[in-house]
Amino acid sequence: MNDQLHHATGGYKTAADTYVKGRPDYPPQVSDWLSATLGLDNHQTVIDLGAGTGKFTGRLLATGAQVIAVEPVAQMLEKLADAWPQVLAVHGTATDLPLPDASVDVVVCAQAFHWFASAEALTEIARVLKPGGRLGLIWNLRDTRVSWVPKLDAIVNALEGDTPRYYTGEWRKAFPHPAFGPLQVQQFHNGHTGSAEDVLFNRVRSTSFIASLPEAQRARVDEQIRALIQSEPELRGRDVVTVPYETAAFVTRKSP
Repeated sequence: MNDQLHHATGGYKTAADTYVKGRPDYPPQVSDWLSATLGLDNHQTVIDLGAGTGKFTGRLLATGAQVIAVEPVAQMLEKLADAWPQVLAVHGTATDLPLPDASVDVVVCAQAFHWFASAEALTEIARVLKPGGRLGLIWNLRDTRVSWVPKLDAIVNALEGDTPRYYTGEWRKAFPHPAFGPLQVQQFHNGHTGSAEDVLFNRVRSTSFIASLPEAQRARVDEQIRALIQSEPELRGRDVVTVPYETAAFVTRKSP
């Protein structure tokens, strides 16, 4: 993939506010993953690559590391800069990072690597990493072991077209890569609790390819979600609902 962004990312230009409201947080175990597995502390510099509105940026800051946020969508980067003024927020892509060779200890891609998974991107990430530096890839995924979740996913997935998604596994084709060792994975579980408006409607609305749909089609998606809520006892009539999530956290190390 070159520096041309997938057309579905255009949805993020209009959905930055919805993204902030609708996206779940990460489970508390991620703090240990960042410190113990990725080795982040106040002596490290980390890139938050594909940082979006900064949903994961606060977790990186909490490690004490110096954080550089890289994001190609200006509207998302503006939200991040407002939320985290202490972070160096720069425009860039995974194949054109505005940083010197061997300048950072860790690169983290939270909910993002599937957008740019390629040998070209991994080569550029390896360029800015110090020898032995780590690359962390992390995704929050709805937990399909809960009976109504696959029904919600079906509403969303029917509209994805050719949009890159984590669950397809296509991102894995970027590996193995000569600059990196094998991927290692840890999995955690979490719940996103709040009003149905936020944890169901806004979460779906913040999906790139849905945010870029014409208004009439977006309204149809809302109707389908309302019908799902009415059909499921766990959701129907509840002021507060919990969407179950599992988190997949991968790490690989750059060759010394």
